[in-house]
Amino acid sequence: MTQTAPWPVVPLEEVAETALGKMLDAGRPKGVVETPYLRNINVQWGRIDTTDVATVALSEDERARFAVHPGDLLVCEGGAIGRAAIWHGPAEIGYQKALHRVRSRGDLDLRWLRYLLEQYDNQGVLAARATGSTIKHLPQSQLRRLPIPMPDESEQRRIIDVLEDHLSRLDAGHDQLRAAQRRNRSLRDAALRGELLGRRWPGDRRPCDLPAADVDDGSLSDLPTGWKWRRLQDVADVVGGVTKDASKQGDSSFVEVPYLRVANVQRGRLDLRTIARIRVPPAKLEQLRLEPGDVLLNEGGDRDKLGRGWVWAGEIEDCITQNHVFRARPRPGTLHPKLLSWAANSLGGPWCERNGKQSVNLASISLKRIRLMPVPVPPLDAQPELVLRLEDLHDRSARLDTVIEGQSARGAALRRSLLASAFSGRL
Repeated sequence: MTQTAPWPVVPLEEVAETALGKMLDAGRPKGVVETPYLRNINVQWGRIDTTDVATVALSEDERARFAVHPGDLLVCEGGAIGRAAIWHGPAEIGYQKALHRVRSRGDLDLRWLRYLLEQYDNQGVLAARATGSTIKHLPQSQLRRLPIPMPDESEQRRIIDVLEDHLSRLDAGHDQLRAAQRRNRSLRDAALRGELLGRRWPGDRRPCDLPAADVDDGSLSDLPTGWKWRRLQDVADVVGGVTKDASKQGDSSFVEVPYLRVANVQRGRLDLRTIARIRVPPAKLEQLRLEPGDVLLNEGGDRDKLGRGWVWAGEIEDCITQNHVFRARPRPGTLHPKLLSWAANSLGGPWCERNGKQSVNLASISLKRIRLMPVPVPPLDAQPELVLRLEDLHDRSARLDTVIEGQSARGAALRRSLLASAFSGRL
């Protein structure tokens, strides 16, 4: 601890029993039944998420040995080490090896330990006791030796009651901020869709006359007179990126260039903090080199991220894309790149979900299909004003998001301060 607490400090093993959970077996032994059990993903700070509870085959002896009783504290052994919550039932349940089960020997209020672990996480105490180079683990031996400040039980309860009263107010404020952020983004997205579909445009509106294709377009909105629905391939040249072939990376005739991956292409922005490099034939570089105004669209990932992307502004010289990122180059005199990207991010999202494919872990949409994505095309002379309105909409929404994030950060700092005060005897 960074400050000396005014109480005796003892190792956890003196005041609590700890045990690791069930190691999962590949087979299913005879004479066992499927039993619900908790994994480390179920254990969040201060709560246990039971929306996705798996089952494991346990014998009668194992069900008794690996049972979590109401009032037990569960502590993550792997992943987010030290993350802890108390199980409140309603019944017994099993738990896996990636969790520690902690039971008080009588003098330790487990709520005290739950908040102490959060404080230790803030201070880096848990990270210092972790093992493993990639996936961190908190061994049982380290958990048992964890120093625990021990005021008497009545003092523990008094401090916890005061702490939880403060934290409940912070949590309520945090929930209100998150609700405000969701509403801000929902209103922004609705306004953006309305602008892209010309909802505020004067004059009559015409029903969609886009010829059908071998895709599911759903119900396309009517548009103002002079606006048109067009397929992506009618307004832009769309190509896929380079496929990485490790066997050809040593070819001396190849040139090394930076390339963008799915992680670089976010919805409405590019994340260029980490750029990978690849060796390609010079002809491939000429074919795939990005130019300012190109629109980048993701081919794969989570289903709700298909087609997301943004406009390339020439940030990196001689940059190309991998095969999971499409490049759409608007033809002159058709559609402003930002309007194309906004349309793909908002209107195109549900369309890509309907027309993409889902494998076990990832979704994808083919080059052939994304070329058929419908996009609304305003008259050329109307596009500059529309871009300005959408940029103003995004700027105002982003400013509100920044205020909300700032208040959230202030709330997190207050939480850390309260925990520090509680365990240094100043609360």
